[in-house]
Amino acid sequence: MTRSLRECMAAAAMLCCVAATNAQPRPVVVELFTSQGCSSCPPADAYVGKLSARSDVLALSFHVDYWDDLGWRDRFALAQSVERQNIYARNLRRSSVYTPQLVVDGRDDHVGSDGKAVARALSEKRQGVPVGVSVRDAEVLVEIGAQPGVPPSDVMLVTYLRHAVSAIGRGENVGRTLDEFNIVRDIRTLGVWKGQLETFHVSVSSLPLDATDVAVLVQPSGQAPIIGAAAHALR
Repeated sequence: MTRSLRECMAAAAMLCCVAATNAQPRPVVVELFTSQGCSSCPPADAYVGKLSARSDVLALSFHVDYWDDLGWRDRFALAQSVERQNIYARNLRRSSVYTPQLVVDGRDDHVGSDGKAVARALSEKRQGVPVGVSVRDAEVLVEIGAQPGVPPSDVMLVTYLRHAVSAIGRGENVGRTLDEFNIVRDIRTLGVWKGQLETFHVSVSSLPLDATDVAVLVQPSGQAPIIGAAAHALR
């Protein structure tokens, strides 16, 4: 290898390192807490469907199970969704949880399909930590760039099902056929990021069989407002 080539490679590596330290635009993260047993939820589910078509929004539907005792068991309900919603209730000083609840960027919440709240978030300048997610050789590769000075943050992998249709046989939505979008199927914490370059590998075979996409959320420990997000299709 010639000296000039070595110098060029070193310069390129330095540029990559510098780029990794810079914040980058990120999508607005909209989390809907919903249930097939809630008669007020279908309009919010439809709203998530509209948001899911936007490249500047990462919309996720977290199905909860506390409406199941009304006579219909939500097949997508996760205990993890209830736990996540309870933490938001404490952080946002809500006296109780409710559906449909929209949480925007982990920092504020709104009832149902509040388009104004999402529009406000979209109008603001959003900078996030550098997050990359890809699928290679039957693995999900998550790459977090360096950004000194950030608080210790959880790196979460959220797997979701892009679209489903459910015929409801009992409960408040009896007789309805529901279109549901970006339905969360699993949430796992990959590790704690402290501002350093970090890479995580996850086997695709370890993910739920019905998942079609993955999202990565970077969120300061304690479920503080989200500082990084990205998504990628599994197939």
